[in-house]
This record gives sequence, structure tokens and C-alpha cells, in this order.
Amino acid sequence: MSDWMIHGGMLDTASEIYGIARDRWLDLSTGINANAYPLPDLAPEYWRRLPDAGLDAWLRESAARCYGVADPEQVVPAHGTQALIRMLPRLFQAQRVLIVSPTYREHATSWEHAGHRVRTGTVADVGEAQVVVVVNPNNPNGAVCDPQHLLRLAGTRLVVVDEAFADVVPDVSVAGMVASANLIVLRSVGKMFGLAGMRLGFAVSGIEISRRLREALGPWAVSGPAAAVGAVMLTDEAWIRAARVRLKAAAGRLDGLLVRSRLPVVGGTPLFRLVETPHAAALFEHLCSHGVLVRRFSDNDQWLRFGIPGRDEDFDRLRQTLAAWRPAVRPALARG
Repeated sequence: MSDWMIHGGMLDTASEIYGIARDRWLDLSTGINANAYPLPDLAPEYWRRLPDAGLDAWLRESAARCYGVADPEQVVPAHGTQALIRMLPRLFQAQRVLIVSPTYREHATSWEHAGHRVRTGTVADVGEAQVVVVVNPNNPNGAVCDPQHLLRLAGTRLVVVDEAFADVVPDVSVAGMVASANLIVLRSVGKMFGLAGMRLGFAVSGIEISRRLREALGPWAVSGPAAAVGAVMLTDEAWIRAARVRLKAAAGRLDGLLVRSRLPVVGGTPLFRLVETPHAAALFEHLCSHGVLVRRFSDNDQWLRFGIPGRDEDFDRLRQTLAAWRPAVRPALARG
């Protein structure tokens, strides 16, 4: 399996390698809702003026309401969760850090680059770690850590919980508990709302850490248009409820398609499904040759992650592409 795909969404690279125009790909390589939130019309002032304190307050209040946070001062907006992942480790002196793995590798990279002593393991391997980083639900396998267990861990150490995919399973969130625990929660609007290009994310934590994060990010951490759209959509409860129902149904539909294609589903969320097969490398190449991009993993050569198709015709295209695939199977040894 080639090693060019270091994360999802690399359509330019895929187009160059496989000679297929960018607009002819079915991109299932990211866990992003294919049916994005409909962008509202924005007044020209949001493009022309620097974001002011009133817009920032509106955004934080909307996020606090959406995530169940009592005090909007505990919410720090940023230009994407990735910016927060890189910034957070720089706020602390060298620590012993456990990254609950396998998971999104940028967490380990960011803490290592900031001079911390990092190891990976399971949530049962906390040991003497002073900081525990958990993606909940996890990417790429969808594993969920009990929120009560996270709160117990936060009683004795700092716990960073990346809830990028929690919008689709809100019961796992601990964002509403940050006032009473040693927690930092990261939230993203790029996944369920389908607006990854807007680059908007949030850190939710106690007042002191929130203040330090806000100072580190500096003024105008979020663009005016992104703040205005975010403030509207985070309080659109009807759209959020409908999106959760639709994504759960679509994930079940994808499960049926994958299982009928003899691809065991071993994990996932309503935004992506993870399959495990010894033929992952050959299947990845077959899909790419037909203009279907999924996510592969250099640290597990039997995994492929499928995003959720957004339209009936996308499901049909994936079904036809999988139907045309036949894995190479070595013949059984003759008995003698």
C-alpha cells in the first residue's frame, strides 16, 4: 500500500496519482457530513469589518448553549480544532502525557513538539501520567470512553477530551462538566455540520485555562463570517436533531452495503465506518482506480475507514465499485 495518504481529503494528490479529475471523485476519506448545514446569507459587514466583542460573545453564547456549558467565558473559539491541538501543549511545563491510542496522530505530535514526555496506550494504562488525552468517540475505531470514567481521571490529573465526533452522539460529552473537573474539551463544527473549510473549533475548560488559551491565540482568532455562521447554526436545534437521525440511518445503510461486500465493520460512528480486511491494500487501490477515495492507515494495514455517502447515487456508485472488486485469494494447498 502506498504511503501518500497521511490524512483524509487529499483529492489533489489522488487526482495526480490516478489520473482522475478532482471533480470526478467520490470522497469518502473524511468523517465529514456530506449534507452540510445550509449557509445563511451574511450581511456584507461580516466580510468588511474586523470581528468585534459583540460577535465573539454571540458565538461563545451559542456554543455554550449547544454544548451544555453554564458559563460562555469557559468557551474559547479558534480557527479550527487543529489550532487548539497545537496550542494547548505549549501552555504547560513538561509533563508525562498518555495519548489513548490508536487515534488521531496530531495529538501525540503536538505534545512531543512542545517538549512533553509522550507515550501511547489504552485508557487503563494511565499509571503516572500527568496528562491524559482521549478522543471520544475515538477516531478511527469509534470507541467510546465512559464519561464518568473520564471525570474520575480528571480528579487527579489533567484530561484533554477531543470530542470532534461527539455532535452525533451527545450523550458521551463531558463539556458541561468542565467547571467542576480538571478537563479541557475540544469541539469541532467541521464534522457533523459538514463545514470543515470554515475552520471553526472550540476549547471548553475552566476559567483560568480558558483565559490563557484566549491570550495565546490573540485577537481575531475566528473570522467574522465563520463566527456569524457558527453562532446561527449551533443554536439550530431542529437541523441538529434531523442531522443526527439522518446520519444514523445512513450509517446503518452503509453497514449493510459493506457487510454484503464481505467487509466486516469493526467500529465507527454515524459519520464513518471502519472495516478490517486482509485485502485492505488491494481494495484501496481498486477503489482509487474507480475514483472512490477512502481512508487508509499506515499503522494498521488491514483497516479502511469509509465516510458516509451523502446521496443515493453515491451509495449506488460505491455499491457498483465494490461489486466489481474480487480479492486475490491464494489457492489452498493440495492434501497428500
